[in-house]
Amino acid sequence: MKVTPLPEVEHGRSRSLAVGTFDGVHLGHREVIRGSDSVLTFDPHPVSVVAPQHTPRLLTSPERKAELIASLGVEEMIVIPFDAEFAARPAEEFIDDVLVGALGARQVSVGENFRFGRRAQGDPGLLRAQDRFETVVHPLLEIDGEVVSSSHVRGLLLAGELAQANQLLGSPFQLRGTVLPGDARGRELGFPTANLTPDEAYVCPGHGVYACLAAAAGLAPRPAAVSIGVRPTFDTGRAELIEAYLLDFDGDLYGSELRLDFLARLRGERRFTDAGSLVEQMRRDVEQTRGVAESAGNY
Repeated sequence: MKVTPLPEVEHGRSRSLAVGTFDGVHLGHREVIRGSDSVLTFDPHPVSVVAPQHTPRLLTSPERKAELIASLGVEEMIVIPFDAEFAARPAEEFIDDVLVGALGARQVSVGENFRFGRRAQGDPGLLRAQDRFETVVHPLLEIDGEVVSSSHVRGLLLAGELAQANQLLGSPFQLRGTVLPGDARGRELGFPTANLTPDEAYVCPGHGVYACLAAAAGLAPRPAAVSIGVRPTFDTGRAELIEAYLLDFDGDLYGSELRLDFLARLRGERRFTDAGSLVEQMRRDVEQTRGVAESAGNY
């Protein structure tokens, strides 16, 4: 899939466009995108510009969003560099200059809650009033009585409700980060870990232990038992940390980008009375992780 900033887009071709922020590319987003050959999205998240105090922690990086959208068979993702100047453009100007003028839209697909233009004055009704393209408006998707939304998925992840979050996402939640040196506590216990510091811009699942698949450049996906938290058994004084023990792996990942696909939540974070009790539980976590990966057909 081709990823193009709006100023560099190819003119003179007709497009079937899905338009939205699409953070997470969850099942509701996929309904909007399905059948479109192009996706028009925004970076950074519009809320970070129009109401920065309400900026949400994102579910997906731009790179991950592009991967997920590409997996839906989309040919092109067009990215609008969203800033205060763009936010101030009238809704009609967005239709005339962007949808029609730059992108030659023959069909525009949006969710029913899509808003655009200065002070969010544009809505699906304004799009439907156009005779230059067809407008398809998708109702909000509900599963088990809950609307599928990025904010709902964020809340589920923060609460550790991984199974439900993954169901709404349509694929395992993925977290990425650069492996950093730690204090070698895991190695001392017999479980050397790759350590990541959470990025405040992105959602991190709630404290606990998770079965994941880990991958990096030159490293095929393999099961990893991942702990997220502050390690209450030890008075380290350190902030939140992500520690990934990669099964059947003995190597150096320092400086590498590690990708973690979250398959299942194993347990919450606990304080143990001594290191021996912690090690026994870690052994159980590792075997449970291996079983989850095998059941999912990933190992």
